[in-house]
Amino acid sequence: MEIKSKVKLDFIKNLDVKDRNYGSSSGTSWNKTTSESELKIVSPTNGELIASVYQASEEDYEKIITTAQDAFKYWIKVPAPKRGEVVRQIGNRLRNYKKDLGTLVSYEMGKSLQEGMGEVQEMIDICDFAVGQSRQLYGFTTHSERPSHRMYDQYHPLGIVATISAFNFPVAVWSWNAMIAAVCGNVNLWKPSSKVPLSAIACQNIIGNVLKENNLPEGIFSLIIGRGSTIGERILNDKRVPLISVTGSTKVGRHAAEVVAKRFGKTILELGGNNAIIVTANADLKMAMPAIVFGAVGTAGQRCTSTRRLIVHESIYEKVKETLVKAYKGLKIGDPLDERNHVGPLIDKGAVTDFVSAIERVKQEGGKIIYGGEVLEGNNYETGTYVIPALVEVENQYKIVQEETFAPILYLIKYKGEVANAIKIQNDVVQGLSSAIFTLNLREAEEFLSASGSDCGIANVNIGTSGAEIGGAFGGEKETGGGRESGSDAWKTYMRRQTNTINYGTDLPLAQGIKFEI
Repeated sequence: MEIKSKVKLDFIKNLDVKDRNYGSSSGTSWNKTTSESELKIVSPTNGELIASVYQASEEDYEKIITTAQDAFKYWIKVPAPKRGEVVRQIGNRLRNYKKDLGTLVSYEMGKSLQEGMGEVQEMIDICDFAVGQSRQLYGFTTHSERPSHRMYDQYHPLGIVATISAFNFPVAVWSWNAMIAAVCGNVNLWKPSSKVPLSAIACQNIIGNVLKENNLPEGIFSLIIGRGSTIGERILNDKRVPLISVTGSTKVGRHAAEVVAKRFGKTILELGGNNAIIVTANADLKMAMPAIVFGAVGTAGQRCTSTRRLIVHESIYEKVKETLVKAYKGLKIGDPLDERNHVGPLIDKGAVTDFVSAIERVKQEGGKIIYGGEVLEGNNYETGTYVIPALVEVENQYKIVQEETFAPILYLIKYKGEVANAIKIQNDVVQGLSSAIFTLNLREAEEFLSASGSDCGIANVNIGTSGAEIGGAFGGEKETGGGRESGSDAWKTYMRRQTNTINYGTDLPLAQGIKFEI
């Protein structure tokens, strides 16, 4: 297989992505700044230049924020079901562009075409979810202790919601935030990763057409592509942005949380994951294996929910290891647009350096490489971004195992005795995003899900750590950040809660029986 894609690039034209693109838009028009540096976006699949983007200036940022403030004054008065109708149209438009946008996501980021299509499907699904949510922004009534009083709570929009997204999910994570925030009455500002800005530009083009067709003002959905040191810091420090959703490393999230907290803003943090699958002696291995392999090598191990650690009971450890080695030997590595391939490239050579460094640190700490761990070279892999996913035997306390390496490295760890011992190993890291157990034993499954079980925000039984549905709230605990996005009641994060008490009587009784007469 040749490394260069045989797929025509018509999908880029269909999405109205130009050879050179501007880096900021308030919805239907683009600021035409060219004074900042030009990002040249190269596909990790073949090393070819896709297009370039002129980064936005701080003046562009100020224009966008001012426009967004004005748009909020309009959008807040639109009934929530009407806002939902706009989101419904966005979802339908995404359906029309699913193949083109999914292909661009795959080509720009390097994930498999199936995963690129799946990411756009997530966008469509969250639009559908948000449409229903637009008619269910519920508050609760509460009985007052005072006679002739009624008490209830309600939720109001915050204003400008900013989403700072990461390279590994170029479009889906933004949609989780933006579509829910929009039906709640907020306006949205998106700063995508500078590694994958073209997918964001394509989304802005799609949304811009919907805004035009509905005669909506600029500023409801805005996009800005710029340096983290300037534009990113402006967003974090801007009191006009009450809520910021940040997806990235724990280091990035810690900085964002500190800056935003100083101005009493709100954050949704989706940070590092060090996710484990426990395989007990009672597991259905035929079911477990595909989940383990996909979790470990899907998106070339560059998902926050990727399976990093495999904790296996000693009685089946050798069998699991042998089966995994056989499965890994059958992996097809190459151009992600070729649907016959399982694993595409890492995002760039910096990610490859991290992969190689992690492998070396494993060896230094006493770990054993049982398969893979090499960088692929030669005519078919001339970009230097393709690697062979690694299987490594380790101890959980190794420093490298305690960290999150954003690469396809699966750490095999043996446990003895009861499932509680495996749960202890799983929880003994600073991250707490996703977790899973494979067992047919009801007691083991329930112990894993109990208060003394998995300490992660996501805990699954007989499915893997990766591939969460949009209907559930997504997020984790500990150094994963504690944020929640997407489904369930995550919509409340994008609102300010207000308690209301109405006195419809003729007297003014005070709470707690306090007497005050004048």
